Amino acid sequence: MSQNCSSIVIHAAGDLRIESQNVAAPAAGEVLIQMQAGGICGSDLHYYHNGGFGAIKLREPMVLGHEVSGVIRALGADTGDLKTGQLVAISPSRPCHGCGFCAQGQHNHCLNMRFYGSAMPFPHIQGAFQEHLIVSAAQCAPADGLTAAQAAMAEPLAVCLHAVAQSGDLTGKTVLITGCGPIGALCILAARHAGAARIIATDLSNYTLTMAKLCGADTVLNTQENPQALAAFHADKGQVDVHLECSGAAAALAAGLACLRPRGVLVQLGLGGDMTVPMQALTAKEISLRGSFRFHEEFFTAVKLMQSGAITVDHLITHSFPISEAIQAFTTSSDRSHAMKVQLQF
Repeated sequence: MSQNCSSIVIHAAGDLRIESQNVAAPAAGEVLIQMQAGGICGSDLHYYHNGGFGAIKLREPMVLGHEVSGVIRALGADTGDLKTGQLVAISPSRPCHGCGFCAQGQHNHCLNMRFYGSAMPFPHIQGAFQEHLIVSAAQCAPADGLTAAQAAMAEPLAVCLHAVAQSGDLTGKTVLITGCGPIGALCILAARHAGAARIIATDLSNYTLTMAKLCGADTVLNTQENPQALAAFHADKGQVDVHLECSGAAAALAAGLACLRPRGVLVQLGLGGDMTVPMQALTAKEISLRGSFRFHEEFFTAVKLMQSGAITVDHLITHSFPISEAIQAFTTSSDRSHAMKVQLQF
């Protein structure tokens, strides 16, 4: 028997609505989730403010959201050890497992990826900001011992774990992180967990830099107040081993490149549209430029790291709103002068 539930739907830039969606009963291999918490991501904000980002544009109404957790309310057949009443973090990564990239273990590059709340394909992939949602049992990471708010942080943490894996061995390394929004802050936690000895963080906001310090950054620098703040790291062709660029801003990429030592590693994970890359400097210093896009298996690792206490994310969850106040939640999330991770309560 199907039921109606409220969902958060974007129609165009600035046009966010709460609408009813129909949810059926779970089939074999599926579970019915009663959503509990959902974090607003930078990509959600791009859809809200701009109707998309880069070449990706809304072409039809789309349910937003992909950082979610909820409680299992019904089970289909063949769902393993999952139980009704169990809190789970829900991975938005839904590869086909049949294409060439999936066969090579590169699930984040699946040719038929159905990642929640994505306007990349058409028809768009509807998102997870829904009161009730049918999901595959394979998407569910049991989150025993975590709160719903903590469990909903598994997705952004997985993004950062994937980026850190792209960086190579960080043991004893000096790491620069540019952009200290939620992803940058979580990259600080992930890099430290991976063994980074020194972490330098830059941003344009003192609020986000305060959060970066709370996450364990050794040095925090406001490059808006002091555009030359990184100059000390230029000496002897560079003092930084790895640069994690989280802002998607060309200026931040260039500033970090000047700090990288020869044969350092630049990992670009911030998405802000096309960027100009200082290719001559990249070439002369033999820098390795690596992209980092989404994640797959790291999602379950993220949940386990939070469960063990190896990574703590509570201080990054700064605001929570009921879905009836979705517009206020999106407005608050857009203000980096006093908000870090803003979540919705379902």
